[in-house]
Amino acid sequence: MQDGPDAVGDARDDAGGPAVTAGSSPRLYQRVLDILAAEIVQGALAGGTPLTETAIAARFGISRAPTRRALAELECRGLVRKCATRGYTVIPPAGKDPRAAAAHSAATGVPEALRLVSRPSWERIYGEVESEIIARTSFATWRVNEVAVARHYGVSRTVIRDVVGRLQQRGVVQKDERARWFAPALTPDHVGELYELRWLLEPAALGRAVPNLPDGLVTEQRADLLAARERVPDIDGATLDRLEHDLHVRLLGFCGSRTLMQAIALPQALLIAHRFLYRWTSRLFDIEPLIPEHLDVLDRLQAGNVPEAAKALEDHLRVSRDRAIARIEIIARGPQPEPISYLERL
Repeated sequence: MQDGPDAVGDARDDAGGPAVTAGSSPRLYQRVLDILAAEIVQGALAGGTPLTETAIAARFGISRAPTRRALAELECRGLVRKCATRGYTVIPPAGKDPRAAAAHSAATGVPEALRLVSRPSWERIYGEVESEIIARTSFATWRVNEVAVARHYGVSRTVIRDVVGRLQQRGVVQKDERARWFAPALTPDHVGELYELRWLLEPAALGRAVPNLPDGLVTEQRADLLAARERVPDIDGATLDRLEHDLHVRLLGFCGSRTLMQAIALPQALLIAHRFLYRWTSRLFDIEPLIPEHLDVLDRLQAGNVPEAAKALEDHLRVSRDRAIARIEIIARGPQPEPISYLERL
């Protein structure tokens, strides 16, 4: 199984790979590149304007991988130059090299198909904040400083409250006895407790979801799993993440109980952590066990045996606990993450 691409937002498919074929949608980094190039050529981004990965990623609501590639391409086109300290600076139009003329003809007005849809401020930075936190919870528990998050991204406290509220909803952060936010470490005990909640709640949700499932959903998900099995060992983390979401979130979401789904949301914070774990521990298993285990659940659903499907789901979650702990232990033995201003190790 190959190492998966970036799992933050749309960037998971856009940080690298083959060029776009004729008639296909522009890739994410290309869309960002074209928008920035147009703004530089047309003077919307004045000469001397600083451009950093963090600021551009926050503006477009993407991760740093496609942002980094877009900025590097702008430098190749002679539209920006690297700063001695950090990031890039826009080159004044009068000082551009001759390649700018070609950029001007290609970028006088950005076609509607290339534009990125504007999103609320909290959504533009949420993916990166979540990713930064999850990447560190294999190592320790972290205090999350709202003021420092706002300062880091150059946004208001109101925006950060929305971000943290979403992180809490997804089980990534909690409040301590002094009402301060923290992200708990993925210790074996904590992971074990979360998985125990999952194998108690998710089979119940599955039983309630079955009568509400759209026609063909089980067949569709089963076909996806079979296709993924054919790609082993060249299956990436993004695909595993999607397969997990299909069964544990999309299918169970038809249970019809808002209260039950809210109860499931907390332990399913593990699914967010899995994005990171799948990326960095891709060689832990020759054949990713979740594929046959998910197939077992869906095969029983397709046969109309709901109790056996629920039991297969419980069994899958019980054995998944030990695999998740093994992945976390591998990460914890690796290099420590770089410090970030808004997270304090506890």
